[in-house]
Amino acid sequence: MTSAPSCTVEFRARYAETDQMGIVYHANYLPWCEIGRTELIRRLWRPYAQLEAEGVMLAVTEVSLRYHSPARYDDLVRVVTTLAQVRSRGVAFEYQIHRVEAEGTTRLVSARTDLVAIDRAGAPVRLPPHVIDAFRHGKPTEQSDDSRG
Repeated sequence: MTSAPSCTVEFRARYAETDQMGIVYHANYLPWCEIGRTELIRRLWRPYAQLEAEGVMLAVTEVSLRYHSPARYDDLVRVVTTLAQVRSRGVAFEYQIHRVEAEGTTRLVSARTDLVAIDRAGAPVRLPPHVIDAFRHGKPTEQSDDSRG
């Protein structure tokens, strides 16, 4: 892979995500990371729900967020998610969250999540080889192609 796979999603900051001052509450950036992460998994392989249907879940083991500037109600937000690392039992993602403005963008948050593959009982397991292959090559393999159309 010449560059790490990534994807971009955009949405508006919702009123329910803000505090009394109209600023997005700091904990709401984590669901925004999840939006980016699940979309990247979908684009690289299949919907995350399919991985769970195979009996493998991804549990977050580490999170880091660096706040640069606040988001406010109704800001257009762009989340760029990049696959940072793939291991036999886990995966890591990096995120750049920006406010989109007519003049360009303003960086809001830089983040990273590390996840480990677990089974339904919570024990660590290996990621299925076809999932690792899809993640490492940035596209679905024939085995993981589900003819989404």
